[in-house]
Amino acid sequence: MKTILNILMLLLSYPLFAQQNLTGIVNDGKGQPLDAATITLSQNGQVLTSQLADMGKFTLTNLNQSPYDLAVSLIGYKSVLRAFTMPKDSLSIQLQNDDLQLNEVSIVFKKPTIERQIDRVVFNVANSILASGGTAWDALSKAPGVQTGNDGGVKANNKKVTVYMDGKPVRLSGDDLSAYLQGIPSDNISKIEVMPNPSSKYEAQGGAVINIISKKAKTDGFNASLSGGYTRGQMNRYASNGVFNYRKDKLNIFGSYGYSDRAIERDLNLYTIYQTPSSYAYWDLNKISVLKSKISNYTVGADYNLTANQVAGVLITGNNAANVGYGTAITNIYNNHNSKADSVLNTLSNSRGHANQYSFNLNYKIKPDSMGRSLNIDVDYAPYSKDNVQKLNNFMYLPDESLAFAPYKTSSPSTQKINIWSGKVDYAYTLGKIWTMESGIKYTSIISENQFDFYNTPDVMPVLDPTRSDRFQYTENTAAAYTNMSGVLGKWNFKGGLRAEYTRTRGFSHSLDSINVKKYLRIFPTVFMTYKASENSEFGFAYSKRIERPDYRQLNPAKNYSSPYNYQSGNPFLRPAIINNLQISYTLHQNYTFSVIYTTTKDMASNVTVQNNDTKTFYDTQQNIGSIRDIGTELSSVHHPASRWEINNTAQGYFRKQSSNQPGNTYNDKQFYFYLRTDHAFTIDNNSGLKAEMSAWYNSAVQQGTLLLARTYDLSIGISKPVFNKQGTIRLSASDILLGNPYRIVINNQGQNNGIYQKNDTRTFTISFSYKLGKTLAAARKRTTASEEEKRRAN
Repeated sequence: MKTILNILMLLLSYPLFAQQNLTGIVNDGKGQPLDAATITLSQNGQVLTSQLADMGKFTLTNLNQSPYDLAVSLIGYKSVLRAFTMPKDSLSIQLQNDDLQLNEVSIVFKKPTIERQIDRVVFNVANSILASGGTAWDALSKAPGVQTGNDGGVKANNKKVTVYMDGKPVRLSGDDLSAYLQGIPSDNISKIEVMPNPSSKYEAQGGAVINIISKKAKTDGFNASLSGGYTRGQMNRYASNGVFNYRKDKLNIFGSYGYSDRAIERDLNLYTIYQTPSSYAYWDLNKISVLKSKISNYTVGADYNLTANQVAGVLITGNNAANVGYGTAITNIYNNHNSKADSVLNTLSNSRGHANQYSFNLNYKIKPDSMGRSLNIDVDYAPYSKDNVQKLNNFMYLPDESLAFAPYKTSSPSTQKINIWSGKVDYAYTLGKIWTMESGIKYTSIISENQFDFYNTPDVMPVLDPTRSDRFQYTENTAAAYTNMSGVLGKWNFKGGLRAEYTRTRGFSHSLDSINVKKYLRIFPTVFMTYKASENSEFGFAYSKRIERPDYRQLNPAKNYSSPYNYQSGNPFLRPAIINNLQISYTLHQNYTFSVIYTTTKDMASNVTVQNNDTKTFYDTQQNIGSIRDIGTELSSVHHPASRWEINNTAQGYFRKQSSNQPGNTYNDKQFYFYLRTDHAFTIDNNSGLKAEMSAWYNSAVQQGTLLLARTYDLSIGISKPVFNKQGTIRLSASDILLGNPYRIVINNQGQNNGIYQKNDTRTFTISFSYKLGKTLAAARKRTTASEEEKRRAN
């Protein structure tokens, strides 16, 4: 503990420079504040943010010394466009009554679907036709540079990520993460922030960070919205959702409820060649599986303003899922190069399970003065539980269709319980009139209990097989402290920080009778710098160090069988991977950015297949596969060929070098791979609000360890139109039209020769409808801006 305190004192004394905040007020000609005026902040012709004034008051955050344009508009008043530079204490805007036709003076604001900022790319889901009407998982797959896998894996800019929900990490991975996000309607999502190099305020876990931000109503009175959608792929999917907010005086109450009923069909083909000096066997498996899920997702919270500068809040979220799955797998076995199968293995599977996740949050925030100081305290408890029962019936047939041996039946019940406690304190203050700093501490405790039992059921009574059963216990405790800095010195813009994390993990496997304990202290720096050479030319530099701790499922050694000869298993002895990211960029006219990127990954944990050519068994496990070095370039651009047409393009190309000396997985590879993406947004008719959208991307084949991941590509289109006096919106979209998004792997290394091809249910058609209802009430009192952000929990 003494070591942690010393590190904290070191970080708190770290010299900082930070960006500034600016408050303002909008009045009419008589000096009365104007509520709900639209405040739009732009820089170099690019819209940065937009908000509604609260009883005339607004706050602009994270400003530097570059010139800004501020547009203020309100129906019935003449719009105002004002330029300003920092530092500045406050802004006062006066709007005059508009006696002329409103269309004679107008400032048009349209938030782009994709925004590129100094340290992140913002995907405005609410503006995207393709991302609407589905789930948060669907929207995530549409975000720029994000790739989602059939196993629940998520990557951004070819790096594994940690997913956050409203600034809080979602401590799930794989299928659990996918199932959780599939229970959240995308119409609940305001935007998705993709951060390839996140600041030190975020936990160091993950090569990148994705923050999913939900919608919040920002006006007084009662506001609500309802939405629903139908998606057709191989099977049907339904989603419905409601969001409400009531804000009056000191109290703000908000909540949401979403329900989805999904059915997904997958077609898996797996071949394995078992070859020894004296034998040859070709196993060809085809499996059709269906997973049906019914998921309820809900949120309820309240904020109460204790004083004008203090706010306390409570937030409760829940996610309940019921899953049913079934499948049929046929394995044709060809021995000694025979053209006809010598035997056929028929495996029938069915599973049934439940998953429940909850989160309880208490928050307190105080802004004691107008000098930018603030103290924020969060306490969180997040329990998670999952139970599942999988049953397999295996029948081996000879060429004459007789049974080779008695049917082999198994049952595998499993449970998982995770309890997560965390608390953090963040403190921000200013130094003089310009500089501010932010520091914080956090402690997280994670306890995971996993039970996996394997039963042979030849008769009525199941028989426990202790050699294939396991109980795995895992604990992880992390103490962290950080300091962030940012600021402007002439043409230089700085943003950086330092984070220290001390982690202790303990894993105990009952079947292996082994305890694995790790203790380590890591320092994670982040640096961002930009140099504005001219009004239209800017250079940038970014560096970050991150850590990739193994997921719980990667550590769990329990064997999950899909047939008597095929299973999956984790590895409790995995080490965390260390990732270093370096990026140098050049931006022209705010529309073209060219970057050179260098990334190193040491001890990356990845899937590794192992096949035994003598016993004809095949399993998938986890291993630290060695080191990976990527050097490449990225070009992103924004175009407006016409006033109603916006294009966002991204092109990435990398040269990869990777090596490993692990027994059974030794390699030394070099490869070039690339990623291309283009997004188009069209306004077909301004009067009717008819809009269209098209997105296309291509991901080339890439080697990851011993796995060769085949190319994938996607083409999606959509159209939307407001109805019912613009209170409602109807959307139509089609995803993965060319069906180019399967999961394909080829492995040919050191006695292994196998391949996987899985077609996922990604070619879909969606129709959705959303409707806003409610009314705005005049506020009973004038609120100061000191606590506005907390009261609204604004995005």
